[in-house]
Amino acid sequence: MTESTPNAQAALSFDTLHNPTFLQACMRQATPHTPLWLMRQAGRYLPEYVATRAKAGSFMGLATNTDYATEVTLQPLERYPLDAAILFSDILTVPDAMGLELSFAQGEGPRFAHPVVTEADVAKLEVPDMAKLQYVFDAVRSIRKALTVDGKGRVPLIGFSGSPWTLACYMVEGKGSDDYRLVKTMLYSRPDLMHRMLAVNADSVAAYLNAQIDAGAQAVMVFDSWGGVLADGAFQAFSLAYTARVLAQLKRFGTDGKVVPRIVFTKGGGLWLKDMQALDCEVLGLDWTVNLAQARALVGGSENGPGKALQGNIDPNVLFAPPAAIAAEVAKVLDSFGAPYQGSGTGPTHIFNLGHGISQYTPPEHVAALVEAVHSHSKRQRM
Repeated sequence: MTESTPNAQAALSFDTLHNPTFLQACMRQATPHTPLWLMRQAGRYLPEYVATRAKAGSFMGLATNTDYATEVTLQPLERYPLDAAILFSDILTVPDAMGLELSFAQGEGPRFAHPVVTEADVAKLEVPDMAKLQYVFDAVRSIRKALTVDGKGRVPLIGFSGSPWTLACYMVEGKGSDDYRLVKTMLYSRPDLMHRMLAVNADSVAAYLNAQIDAGAQAVMVFDSWGGVLADGAFQAFSLAYTARVLAQLKRFGTDGKVVPRIVFTKGGGLWLKDMQALDCEVLGLDWTVNLAQARALVGGSENGPGKALQGNIDPNVLFAPPAAIAAEVAKVLDSFGAPYQGSGTGPTHIFNLGHGISQYTPPEHVAALVEAVHSHSKRQRM
């Protein structure tokens, strides 16, 4: 432990929370049930979110207003007994602060007014002034305050960012892409430019996540949403290496002296789990294509030895099936991981999540069925 903390035991106790199960599972500690949260849990599938967004006028109007961002972060927790909250924001706030000017057209997704196209564009890139992202850090502080009941947090708050590579995809393409033609053209034609952009992105993401930790984030997640579009070899050189550069700079302890777990999720990255095992993080997120039992055997570790906690990985489209089918699929995922560690030290643990973000068309009552199934089945696993 490199930073000064009260002691290792205190840093791992999480006694400032009413429900610490998510953080305990991140650190491979035993929990009474498998904790769960959902990627995009505050989102358009909730009618209350849609109503708040209408008041805010736009996505960025929502994300940049502390009160609105706090309100929508808490909305899923009022509806469901989830085990963690995640900051309401977007992965593209960092390039926006670099001057690329982010906007969200209704039904179109994010786009940048000033994409990175030329060598001069790349040369201009620098780590942004974090004051431009103060609205994010204000939201973290506000959410932590709103989560506090009787002097303790209801559940932990997760901060996040896009990965250096995923940010680069949007920065070069200017928006989402089906074929990644522009960003891959730069990668293969001018790898020097791509490495320069990724280095700036990595240092920016590290500064951004550290500021979230300083504001009160109790875990941080790096979303490598587009890592899986890279060829083998290119993934290691252009995505994994720069995710590692982010992790190497992150603060290890939060404002309360507790350890801050780090989660890395690469969509489509299941084939590189062995490579990702070397990352300096506590948790690896998995999409729905990955076999959890095999992932546990590969990187989950053993009792009191090194290993990664695993997060995921039900197919989000399962949530369109009837509740009985949802419960059956939940059981398959939990049983694939197997009985989690139940000792007093550390061992293989699982955090239940979707294999990617929840669809805006998901029936809210089906999410209730999912949460109930995860908690009830995972408790039975521990009997």
